[in-house]
Amino acid sequence: MTEIHTGGCQCGAIRFRVTGTPTDSSICHCRMCQKAFGAYYAPLVNTRGAELVWTRGAPRHFQSSNHVRRGFCENCGTPLTYEAADGVAIAAGAFDDPGRVPPRIQFGVEGKLPFVDRLHALPARDTMDDIAAAPFLADIISYQHPDHETDNWDTDSWPKE
Repeated sequence: MTEIHTGGCQCGAIRFRVTGTPTDSSICHCRMCQKAFGAYYAPLVNTRGAELVWTRGAPRHFQSSNHVRRGFCENCGTPLTYEAADGVAIAAGAFDDPGRVPPRIQFGVEGKLPFVDRLHALPARDTMDDIAAAPFLADIISYQHPDHETDNWDTDSWPKE
């Protein structure tokens, strides 16, 4: 049976489907990926050998080097792709079920921040554990697109700045 993976950006303006088995799920620690994701590393899922289809909208692009362009949602800023001559990789967190595409290798380890290997040892708390310090959590309303396909998604109803 053929695997199907879906996902999209945070606001739902862009959605995708990957048909087939994604390969080379990875984490990249290089400084360029850190900046592109605004994070300590970039989790990416290569789509080589699978079919990637944009089912709603399409990413805007930034040419981050002479060999790589990166796709993102122009509405919400979600990083979506790493595109090079050898194929397109999708941001792992953009998948509806990122647990199905765990990383198998790390790249760019020369840029790995020294504390990354110790993140699992940090104290851990559930979101609602902070309700006393952040009472707004009790009535937060998410405008994030759900982690599944929708027939339509009315972007006109988004709150305006």
